[in-house]
Amino acid sequence: MSQAYRGKSAIVGIGSAGIGEAHGFSALDLLGQASLKAIADAGLQLSDIDGVFCATSSHAFPTLSACEYLGIKPKFVGGPNVGGSSFEMHLLQATMALESGLCSAALICYGSNQRTAGGGRLVSMSEPQWHETFYNPRHPITAYGLAASRHMHQYGTTREQLAEVAVAARGWANLNPEAFARGPLSIDDVLASRMVSDPLSSADCCLVTDGAGACVLVRADRARDLPNKPVYFLGAAGAQWHRSIQAMPDLTVTAASESCPRAMQMAGVTHADVDLVMLYDAFTINTILFLEDLGFCPKGEGGRFVEGGHIAPGGKLAVNTNGGGLSCVHPGMYGMFLILEAATQIRGQAGDRQLDSCDIALLHGNGGTLSSQVTAFLGSAAAL
Repeated sequence: MSQAYRGKSAIVGIGSAGIGEAHGFSALDLLGQASLKAIADAGLQLSDIDGVFCATSSHAFPTLSACEYLGIKPKFVGGPNVGGSSFEMHLLQATMALESGLCSAALICYGSNQRTAGGGRLVSMSEPQWHETFYNPRHPITAYGLAASRHMHQYGTTREQLAEVAVAARGWANLNPEAFARGPLSIDDVLASRMVSDPLSSADCCLVTDGAGACVLVRADRARDLPNKPVYFLGAAGAQWHRSIQAMPDLTVTAASESCPRAMQMAGVTHADVDLVMLYDAFTINTILFLEDLGFCPKGEGGRFVEGGHIAPGGKLAVNTNGGGLSCVHPGMYGMFLILEAATQIRGQAGDRQLDSCDIALLHGNGGTLSSQVTAFLGSAAAL
């Protein structure tokens, strides 16, 4: 994998809006608020933005809708929608567009009012595939329940180990004043919560919130002249092996096992270099599967790896320091918020949850039913 794009772009502005509940605002309203915050944070004007990358769960033509709302007439747009992993792919595509001169300032943005518009129900933006509907799945929870059940059967993973993931996420959320779900959560609390799709209980499932996020990228040589500490793009890669959960080759192995090695090669990093791991934790089984497939522990060892607070505050591996989709925010497509937290940590602006050292962050986005996997790396100047 070529390192031609390593360090060629940097995030110079970030913004969020409507985290939790945003009554009275549409998805585009929230997207617009987050975008304007990110542009102002970058020290730029709306008129400076000439590249827009966007995916949403409520617009058929997201870049058209976002650009019209913001009043942008872009030179270049990108809008591949591979679910919640779209935004990690946008990091790569925005970098390519910037480096090739197709645009000079790129906005990546997302907004959703899923909670207030949809009544707080956890549903997927896409319907089950036709060959799944016969079984009446509760989409997408049933698919992730299948993966969890298979992992438990094959490797002896327990519900207590799944609960460790939720408890760790809540521990980080309790350090984050913007997190939607805060307060005590124990393994017993998770085990006692209402069963939704065996073996996943309500506490094993992500939040249903409103929320929007945005970031601004420019070429690295320009980033040094802007107000904030640049957060450099180091590398990214995506992989997809199926759409329907029924077509997944192995319910215990995701395409993250392919995307991560290619992204690592582009970024020129090893596991030992990584200070922060931001994973798309739509369900507790996701975190276990991704820790295995990304190479932080052997296949089948994910449950044991997370035991004893290993990924919680004070543990040996910092995972989802904002509280993740399980306790911070999950407005339908969570991948944008992986970027925001990684950038916040690398900039040293995470407050009580700030890591002692954060020069390299791994971000891993998930789309569909464990379908699209995109791994990306961001870093400080020290990582270049």
